[in-house]
Formats: sequence, structure tokens, C-alpha cells
Amino acid sequence: GSPRNLREIGQQLGVAHILEGSVQRAGGKVRVNAQLIDARTDKHLWAKTYDRDLADVFAIETELAQLIADELQAKLSAGEKAAIAEPPTRDLVAYDLYIRAAALIDQADYVQDKEQEKDLYQAVELLNQAIARDPAFFLAYCRLAEAYDALYFQGVDHTLARLALANSAIDAAFRLKPDSGEAHLALATHFYHGYFDYDHARDELAIAVRTLPNNARIFEWTGYIDRRQGRWHDAVRNLERASKLDPRNVKILTGAAVTYNLMRDYGRARETFDRLIALEPNNDFPRVYRAWIDAYERADTRPLHAVIEKILRDDPASARFLPDWRFYLALWEHDPVAADRALAALTESTVATGGPVKLSRYYVEGLVARMKGDTVAARAAFSAARAQQEEAVRERPDDAAVLCLLGLIDAALGRKEEALREGREAVELLPVARNATDGADILHFYAVICAWTGEHDLAIEQLETLAKIPARVCYGELRLDPRWDPLRGDPRFEKIVASLAPR
Repeated sequence: GSPRNLREIGQQLGVAHILEGSVQRAGGKVRVNAQLIDARTDKHLWAKTYDRDLADVFAIETELAQLIADELQAKLSAGEKAAIAEPPTRDLVAYDLYIRAAALIDQADYVQDKEQEKDLYQAVELLNQAIARDPAFFLAYCRLAEAYDALYFQGVDHTLARLALANSAIDAAFRLKPDSGEAHLALATHFYHGYFDYDHARDELAIAVRTLPNNARIFEWTGYIDRRQGRWHDAVRNLERASKLDPRNVKILTGAAVTYNLMRDYGRARETFDRLIALEPNNDFPRVYRAWIDAYERADTRPLHAVIEKILRDDPASARFLPDWRFYLALWEHDPVAADRALAALTESTVATGGPVKLSRYYVEGLVARMKGDTVAARAAFSAARAQQEEAVRERPDDAAVLCLLGLIDAALGRKEEALREGREAVELLPVARNATDGADILHFYAVICAWTGEHDLAIEQLETLAKIPARVCYGELRLDPRWDPLRGDPRFEKIVASLAPR
């Protein structure tokens, strides 16, 4: 690259030196050209060309790492020397399978539709193939546990059998390298995703950081645990630290931006989304989310409306990624025609989300019919939603989010006592004290249940709590969302709305 580009890249990454390289492959041979450059001055410190058999590619990596350390006069510990000398696997096919699987896991981070769900299952298949070729492939077990945990945590396959598969992948990793920081990092994320056990997850990260002091993922996951435990300022500090270590990591920056948004620190949320947009100008997610901030902070949906319309105009195929945002926008704008259009794009796998609570298609149909004033269609949709949700509660009686949705449906059907009981039980199953993010979302929906069943005092009580803590409840939602219509005009409700108004 040009000196300007290299300087920019060095500044973005927070590094003084950059390794540039190219790889050419012909049959079983490979040529690697590498040069170490001072990013501040564009001075070339050294350049080297390697012509080797493809099977020796990891030896080149080891030699390069040692050369760079020598050139920068870095002192490597015995452990670090051993780590760079040992290839992850000697089977190049297994390594290729692993690299492909890792990319699929990273891009399917939050399962939004069947495509990403398919990516996770394919990653599992690729990693199992890699392990079949090399049963001692340690890193493959770590990523395999991560893929199994993602399927479990995201609700794609929330079963004990899936959790057991993650457990056995973790066990295999520890059998191979019991003292490895990567094994402890994998176990930390397993405690987080599989058991919501944040204290043990934190303990494992404390062990992992001893051997991986500059690993961005350790600070990223510490930030997520901080967030769950209500340590909000620690959360953003750790996520920003992770971002400094890995500045181009979109997931970390998204985590920081979403955290600022929940803290109602809208200025920093915007800045962070701007960094994301600069990194990935073709990614719709940060542009849409940044526009949502105007709706959250100022009850102004115009920027959001414009962004979504532009995305749909430029790329009609992206419609399947936007239905839940389009639905909420239509809801906040009281636009039943737009709500119908969003509903047409909603499938069972792209239901509207409310944090941990996944609003089923039938429930959303009921909301849209209610918005139109069609009480017969609304009742039919809510009744169908109830039959479906009762089955879900039978399968997962201890899942607060599943029970909470049943409470919302019963509130819509006028089954007051059942709705209030289900909402209360959901809050007891997942209180804010145990899970500051999901617990606040459950409390938020309990407030909706109270409002819809005429228990206005109870609804106000929950909202007063939510307005004082980081949560999704915000000025824009309380001003615009028709689900709060039963409370409009109550001076206590209007006082809460005013307390969240932009200053």
C-alpha cells in the first residue's frame, strides 16, 4: 500500500510495524513473500522470500514469527517460543476445514435466519471432519464447543443433548492441553452460554489471561459478563480495551455500541456505530442501528425510515434481513400498511425479537390486527399464538423468556390472572439482580403485561425501576410504541417519559 495507507492502517490497529505478504501456490509448492515495514515512516526493515513444499507452510509461519521478534528486539518467553514452534495441526486439509468453520461461526454470531443457522450446522460438520483427520487438533475442539454452545444459546437447538456435545468438546480440549489459555477461554464462554454461570466464566477468564495477556476475546467476554452482572462502566471499559487490541473486530465494536445504547449514552453509541460504518461501509446493520438511536433518544423515526427505504431500494434481497426492524418501525409509526409488509417478510425463524423474548409470528399478527382495530383477527391470531406458546412452555417450563411471551399473549386475550402470574413467574426466574440485561427485558415485558391487564400501578412501578437502570426502555419507545397506550395520560407515566426526554 501507499505510505498514507500504511500509516492509516498502523494508526487504526494501534501498531508501529506491519507485516505485508503474498502467497502463490502451484501444485504442492508454495512461495511466500514477506516484508516487515515501519508503519510510521514506510521504511522497509527486511524482506524475505520462501519457496517451500506446501506441507512446510507452518514452519514458514514459525520462522517469520521468530524473525519479527528478533528484528523488534522482543524477548520471547520459553512458553511463547514453544507456542510459535508448534503448528496447530500437521494436517493441512484439517486446517483448511478449521479455517472455513471458524469463518462460518464468526459470521453466524447472532442467528437471525435459516441461512445463519445452516452456517452453524455446517461449521460443526467441518470441525468434526477436521477432528476425524487429526484427533489431536486442539483448537478445533475449542471452536467446536463454541459452535455447539451457539446452537444452544441462540435457541436453535436448546437441548441437554446439544449442551452435552459442547461439554465433551471442552473435555477433549482439556485432555489435550490442560494448561492452555485457549481451553480456559473456551470453558469460560461455555459457562456463559450453556449455564449462564457468570462467576465461573469470570474465574476461567482470569486463568486464561495469564497466558494470553493480549487476547482481545478475553476482555470482550469479560465485558459481556460485566454487562450481565450490572457492572456497566466496567463492561464498556473492557469492550473498549478489547477493541484496542483488535480494532477491526466488528463484533466487539457492536457489543460496545449496544452497551452504550442500553446505558442511554447515545453520543458514544453513535460514535461507536460510526466506527463500525467506516470499517464496513456495505454492512447494513450498523447503519440501521445508528438510525434507531434517533428514534430511541428523540422519538424521531425519520432517519430510520430513510435508511431502511434506501437499503430496500438499493438491494431488495436484503428485505429478509430487515423484517423485525421494519415491523418495529411500523409499530412506532402506527402504520398498519407498513406493518403488513413487514409481516409478509417475517418467517418463524425471523420473528421480531425483544432481547431474550422472541415474539412469535402469530403474536406479531395479533399486534398488527389490533393496530388495525380488527378485534376478530387479533383474537384469532393471539389464540393461535397461545396454543403454540403453551407447547413451548411445556417443553421449557423454567425458561423465563418463553413464559414471558405466554404472559404477553394472555394479556392480549384478556386472561388477566394468568397473564399476571406468568409475568411475575418470569421475573422471578430471571431477576435483574441475576442477569442485568435479560432480566431488564423480562421486567420490561412484565410492565407491558400489567399495562394491558389494567394494573396501571404495577406497570408504573416496573417502569420507574427500568427508567433508573440501563435498559431498553427509552424516551422514543414510551412516546411512540402503541403497547404503552393504556398508560397515556396518567401523570405518573408522563413524568417517566419526561425523565427520559433528551436534555
